[in-house]
This record gives sequence, C-alpha cells and structure tokens, in this order.
Amino acid sequence: MDGGVNGSGLPVNNKQRAMLPNKSRGDFTRNSRKDSEGLSESPDLEFEYADTDKWAAELSELYSYTEGPEFALNRKCFEEEFRTHVSEKKWTELDGAEHRAHAMRLLDGLEVTAREKRLKVARAILYMAQGTFAECDSEAEVQHWMRYNIFLLLDVGTFSALVDLLNMEIDNTAACSSAVRKPAISLADSTDLRVLLNIMYLMVETIQQDDPADRPEWKIIRETFRTELGSPLFNNEPVSVMLFGMVTKFCSGHAPHFPMKKVLLLLWKSILFTLGGFEQLQTIKVHKREELGLPPLPEDSIRVIRSMRAASPPASASDLIEQQQKRARREHKALIKQDNLDQFNEKDPYKADDSREDEDDNDDSDNSIEPETFPLERDEVMPPPIPHPPSERVSFPKGLPWAPKVREKDIENFLESSRSKFIGYTLGSDTDTVVGLPRPIHESIKTLKQHKYISIAEMQIAKEEDFQKTPLSGGEEEVEMCATELLYQGILPSLPQYMIALLKILLAAAPTSKAKTDSINILADVLPEEMPTTVLQSMKLGVDVNRHKEIIVKAISAILLLLLKHFKLNHIYQFEYMAQHLVFANCIPLILKFFNQNIMSYITAKNSISVLDFPYCVVHELPELTAESLEAGDNNQFCWRNLFSCINLLRILNKLTKWKHSRTMMLVVFKSAPILKRALKVKQAMMQLYVLKLLKVQTKYLGRQWRKSNMKTMSAIYQKVRHRLNDDWAYGNDLDARPWDFQAEECALRANIERFNSRRYDKSHSNPDFLPVDNCLQSVLGQRVDLPEDFQMNYDLWLEREVFSKPISWEELLQ
Repeated sequence: MDGGVNGSGLPVNNKQRAMLPNKSRGDFTRNSRKDSEGLSESPDLEFEYADTDKWAAELSELYSYTEGPEFALNRKCFEEEFRTHVSEKKWTELDGAEHRAHAMRLLDGLEVTAREKRLKVARAILYMAQGTFAECDSEAEVQHWMRYNIFLLLDVGTFSALVDLLNMEIDNTAACSSAVRKPAISLADSTDLRVLLNIMYLMVETIQQDDPADRPEWKIIRETFRTELGSPLFNNEPVSVMLFGMVTKFCSGHAPHFPMKKVLLLLWKSILFTLGGFEQLQTIKVHKREELGLPPLPEDSIRVIRSMRAASPPASASDLIEQQQKRARREHKALIKQDNLDQFNEKDPYKADDSREDEDDNDDSDNSIEPETFPLERDEVMPPPIPHPPSERVSFPKGLPWAPKVREKDIENFLESSRSKFIGYTLGSDTDTVVGLPRPIHESIKTLKQHKYISIAEMQIAKEEDFQKTPLSGGEEEVEMCATELLYQGILPSLPQYMIALLKILLAAAPTSKAKTDSINILADVLPEEMPTTVLQSMKLGVDVNRHKEIIVKAISAILLLLLKHFKLNHIYQFEYMAQHLVFANCIPLILKFFNQNIMSYITAKNSISVLDFPYCVVHELPELTAESLEAGDNNQFCWRNLFSCINLLRILNKLTKWKHSRTMMLVVFKSAPILKRALKVKQAMMQLYVLKLLKVQTKYLGRQWRKSNMKTMSAIYQKVRHRLNDDWAYGNDLDARPWDFQAEECALRANIERFNSRRYDKSHSNPDFLPVDNCLQSVLGQRVDLPEDFQMNYDLWLEREVFSKPISWEELLQ
C-alpha cells in the first residue's frame, strides 16, 4: 500500500502536473525543500474550511463545460413560450402578479403528456432558475434574479411537480434498457434527467443560502421547504432517500445513463439543507449536552481549528541525507544571520519532481539520521505566525490549543492498576475508594477527575443497555422525529447497498484509479455525442473530465462526513451501523489509496476554465480559448474543492478508527504511516491536524525506530492534537498493545447494533413473551375474529365433528 505508485507516476497525476506552469511547479518543490531545512518560507494555504465553497463556485460546478451550448437552448425555449403571452416587455420589467401568472402557466405546461413539449417547458423553467441571464449585465444581477425567480417557482409548487417527473424518469424502463444496450453513453442519453436535476439543485442550493436581506415571507417559505424536503412528503420518503435509490440503481448497471455528478450534488445539498452544516452540528451538540445534564464543552472546536497555524512538513529522506552530510556545519549555521541562510539555500539545486520524496519513510530507511533535534528544527514545527485580522483569531494563553480529556474507563484502569500494585486487590468499577493508596495517587485521581469528559455517546449506550435489560419497566422510548431520524429510518433497509454504491463511485473517481478498476462509467454526463477532433477540444475535454471526477469526490466525501456526524449525535448506534458498513466495504484502504498520490499536485491541480464557469460565461463575451490559456489555468494558490475533499476524507477515516483497536490496526497493516506523513506536506492547519490524529493512534505500534526517526512529527502531534491524560500514545507499553481479533470486535459491535435496530425499528418481530395479555373474559369473547371463507362454508361439519360428536363431562367442567 505504501509502494512507489507515486514514484512511477500515475497518468492522471502527470496530466494534472502538466496543467501547472513550470514556474509554479518549481516554486512548490522549492518551498517544500526549504521547509524541510527549517526555513518555513512556504506560506500557509489561506483556506477557510466551510460547509460549501462560495455560492458562485457551487453553481458553476453543477454544469460540465460540455453542457455550455445548452444555456442558449434554455433561453430560446423560455423566450418562445414567453413571447406568446407577453410581446412587448422583458421579464425583468414585469410586476409581481405577471411574474406569478407566467410561472403558473409554465407549471401547467409540465403536465402535458408529450415528452418533447414537456422538455421545452422544463428548459424554460430552468432558464428562469438560471436568473433569466440574457437580461442581466453582471454576475451579481444574475444571482439577484436567480434568487427572486427560484422563490417564485417554489411558491407556486414547482418542486413537487419536479419530484413527480423525476420519479417518472427514474422508472422509465425504455430509457434504461436502451442505455444498457448502448456501447457508449453521452450527454444526449440523460437530457431529461439533467434538466430536472439542474432545476432541483439550483432551487435547493439557492434557498439554503441565508441572506439577511430576504423578505419575511421568503424566510417562512425557506423554513417550510426545509421541513418538507426532510420529511416523507414526496413519494412517501425524503428526497434524499429517492436520490440514494438512484445511486444504487446506477451502480447496479440498470441505469448507466443517470447523470451521477448531478445526483450526488443534489443529494449532498439536500442533506446539508435538511440536517444542517457544521455550525448547526455544534449547536445541536451543545443543546443535547444540556438536555442530558452534562457539563458544557471545554472549547468550541470549530474556532480552535480556525485559529491554528500549519506546521512545516517533516523532512523527506533526501533532505535528511543532506542534513547528515552537513551535520558539522549545522550547529554553526543556527547562529548565522537569516539573510546569509537565504543565500546559502538559494545555491541548492531544486528539482521539479523528486521521486525520492515518496520514499521518505520506508520504515527503517532513515533510522539513525536524526537522534536529536537542533534549535533550528524546534522552531520549524511552529513557523512564525502569519498576521490575520483580529476578528478571525481566538486569543489563547500560551500553551496547548486543546483542553485535555479523560474517559471514565481511563480512571477505572488507572485505579485498578494502582490498587493491584500497592495493595494487591481490585474493586471493579469503583472510582471513589482510595483507601491505602499513596498521596501522589490521590493527586493523580483528583487531576483525572477534573478533566473527566462524558460524551453523549456514552450516555446513549448506557440508556440502550437499560432498555435491553429491562424491556418492560423501561417504558416506551421517546424518539424525537427530527430530520436525521426520518432520514435514518428511510435509508435503514438498504443502507449497506447505499454505502457500497457511494464507495464504488468514489473509487472510480479517485485520481489513483487505473482504467481497469473503473467498473462503472461515471462520465455519462460529461462526454459529448461527438468526440473531440482537435487538440484544443481534447484538452478542454481532458480538463472537464478531471474536474468532473474532482466534483464527484467532493460531493461523496461531504455526504459521508455529514451523515456520520449527524447520525453520531442522533444516536451512537446509528453512526456505528453506517461506519461498520463503510469498513466492511473497504472504506479504510480506499481512502489510503486515494492519499497514495502526489497530494500537493492534487491540491494545486488547475482543472477549471474560469471563463466557461456559470454565471461568468452567460454574462460576458467569451474570449477565444487557446492551448496556452488552458494550460495556464487560473492563478489560485490551491484548488478549494480538492483541499475540502482531502480534509473530509481524513475526517471520515478518523471517525471510522477512533476508539476501535481492530480498525487502528488496519491502518498499521495497510502501512498508512508513510502515506499520511506525505500528506503533511500540505501547509494547511486543519488538514495537518487530522493527519496527525491518525498518526497518533498508531504511533505505539510503529516501533521505536519509527518514532526515533520521526521526532518532528511526534513534536507536531504533541503540539496540535488533544491530549488524553494517561494515554501512552508515544510508547509501546500500553494495555491496548494486545493481539487483535478484528472479527470478534466487529461481531460484538454488530450484535449491539442489531439489537438496537430491532428494538427501535422492527415492530413486526417483537418478542411474544413481552406482549400484554388480556385476562378479561368478556373482552376476549367480544373480540371480532375473521374466519376464513372455507371454514364458514363447512361450519356445520366442524360443529358436528368437534362439538356434538365429542362427549363432554359437564360435572368435571363445572368443578
């Protein structure tokens, strides 16, 4: 898993690298080389993690560049329809009543039976949702009219009509069977679906944007829509469940023409809008802790992470060899003036693509190179701060960013080992009796209890155990029917298939996937009917395909992370059910495979053509595209969506492995340490934090030699990751360093999950022993019993055989 895939160079990565101008490629290598030598001149990536990118970017990612000509087609369909009713004025010149009347007319047009006419009306509605851009002069104006038109469309009931049409298209067996038979699927096969999904996405994406300038009635419409979207109003299931159904149908091969990127984007935005983003998650968490009577959170994790600075990446093997050769000069160099150091480094030969970087820790290759850290290296882990506006930063006292935490189990283990050591007896789970223990142990227990943290999950597990132990006296559980609960109930019957389908698509979209592993074709909604004939068209399509894959990775990573986080808050066993099926579907090696590439190249990939992005392309005259302009790309320091995807995937990996010994050992077995260590080259604090967390959990299993040669990484873990008191993460002498039985651990967890699911959701198989018994003779005899038809026909025979022909001893019966 840690092999030199990167060294040999994947075709996709090389393309991405080719998209970078030589100058910038040299700069990146140059900066990383300087970092490893302690100068930290590579700037932090000014990346602000959020639920989504800027609104304009999210709108532009809905369309592939191949769909460009359809903007004009939508406009034509709208204007033909509009001119039959309004001859003089423009759309932007009409009043509210006229706008509403026309929207109602279009909505009626969606109900015609002729497919061609219906598609034309749908295109006209799409043009409205795109902001009637032909009458606008700027992007801001397009966005203003988009917002106005979409609220109008929602108010007249367009969304439910679209859901019905989408259901009809999903069940369109003729389209499915024709697509299955086709050797090559293109944009033309999914036209109807794409138009419907485009309108639905624009509606969800626009309405979820909270604008303080919105009218009061819009705010009411918005909240009503949020509730409806998350409840089983449309087709007796939440919209998200219907979209999950599309994903599995696509992956099963029954509907290869489904435009998967659009389905996944709509699914992500529907989940985000109905369940809430990361800020809302934090609010729900605080509220739940209050309800359960737990102490407040020690800090706001979102603000802490935003205020962190990136550490310099650890040195690569080639740099360490150079350092060893220059060890004699090294101590003297720490005293030289900074400008002299800069001159010294300028003489270094920089290479554009050093394959040796990828071998930076073949476990024992750089063993004895760095037995101690020098003053210069100590400074390197925390580079000089970059000035930020005061509002963005949280001022901490000097020290560690996170308050330490201790679990109840840790206190119990500490007391048990202390008692057996000093007194020779144990007391089980008693954490209060400290008789006979020395005073330093008393102090330790006091400190541990000060930092004790009880999670919502622990409370939910304890409550569930009570329900299982005492099903009768426990009473009926009150389940709050929030959007998360409704979604879980909707996806519960097919959740394993949904997880497998999402991971299949993620594998096909990952840049490290070779052609042979692409068992499914995810390019159905990007490939044109006629393949390119010129070099320029081929380059444009190449950019489009890479961008398409990146957007799919972004959507899937966000969907999985949001679901895991919301399910964990709603009930820990809902989270565990989803997480376990992800693990069974090989999610852990898949994410590691994703990171086993030149991650810096992925994050700085320039797979976008800004002049073709919506809404820029519909407002401005398009310049002539040339091969040079396509190769140059944009001037951004990094690609927002790729960095966002990487952070999400790391967070998912953390969620799957946290407190799971057998899954942590999977990280060790799949040799994730060198892959993760390479990801530290990205100078972004949040990404580094989640990489360091993953390295921390496996450090004790990597051996003394690895720890010795990776002291810089160890320092970064110490400085950035939360401390668990009495957690021996940096050493091997821990209770958890035991043989691991993956099957036993997962089976025990699975049994708990199945008990929870059957108790709460499977009412048909409830235990007959626990059903209430009716002891009243009159009510039992008064119950209506439906007798089968054949019994009623042969009633006389039954009476004769069972009643009249049998002797009855009335004396015995009456006694």
